[in-house]
Amino acid sequence: MSVDIRLASSRPAGADLYHGDNPGNIVTPGDIITADTGFMRGHGTYMEDDCLHASVAGTVERVNKLISVKPLKTRYNGEIGDVVIGRIRELAQKRWKVETHSRMDSVLMLSSVNLPGGELRRRSEEDEKMMRHYLKEGDLISAEVQNVMSDGCLSLHTRSLKYGKLGQGCLVCVSPSLVLRRKTHFHNLPIGASIILGNNGYIWISPTAQDKSEESGGYETNLQPVPKSDREVIARLRNCVLALADCKMLLFDTCILYAYEASLKYAVKDLLKPEVAVEVVDLVRQRLELEGS
Repeated sequence: MSVDIRLASSRPAGADLYHGDNPGNIVTPGDIITADTGFMRGHGTYMEDDCLHASVAGTVERVNKLISVKPLKTRYNGEIGDVVIGRIRELAQKRWKVETHSRMDSVLMLSSVNLPGGELRRRSEEDEKMMRHYLKEGDLISAEVQNVMSDGCLSLHTRSLKYGKLGQGCLVCVSPSLVLRRKTHFHNLPIGASIILGNNGYIWISPTAQDKSEESGGYETNLQPVPKSDREVIARLRNCVLALADCKMLLFDTCILYAYEASLKYAVKDLLKPEVAVEVVDLVRQRLELEGS
């Protein structure tokens, strides 16, 4: 088996990968954004000496008279309705604590999940005893943000059959700012794989399920062996997502599918090479520009 070893100095610099038309809107903490007092102060800014300064490193966003700075790298700040992927960290009284890449652990209440069989009733003491049978420490779940507490803690729910426990697949972690907010974040790609784009920067890639039992309530997972062809598709998608994230491309279903198609002329392992990743992302960027996406 051949091994490709490179020095850190041979990696391409991050500035060379930037293709933005207006790099001037990137600021660092303390930079003066504007001296005009007619603008309103938004997130990531502060006033000093009648000037609006940036308090974080990121890009300046203007909405009418509101100026804010969106950090380039940050923890996930949840909003109601967001689709998230999380890992069960702890079981507490009538609730699960879930790690969702935010500042605090999120909370999934026992009353906010489907019971097996889809029963609609009050949760009893027996249900509380069965909590570890439903979800235990280390399990990955997909859920939706139901509420944001005053301290920033997120309250989750899995009351829809599309949410629940995740089975076999691959988890990819990227910056939450790279995941494009869209109407749907669950996609069955025409290449035999499904992808869940979590707003919290966690992306789940799995084989496309043939049928989903509605009686399990989202707690049973298929543990049958995954064919080699499906595993190769998942590995290729995973490398494509990492290549797009390294080049700071917004992630959504179309660009990921384009990256997959552009990468077919390379071996799966070659996509980890920086020059190959940059070439694939450039092809994706050109195709998106031609289609006006």
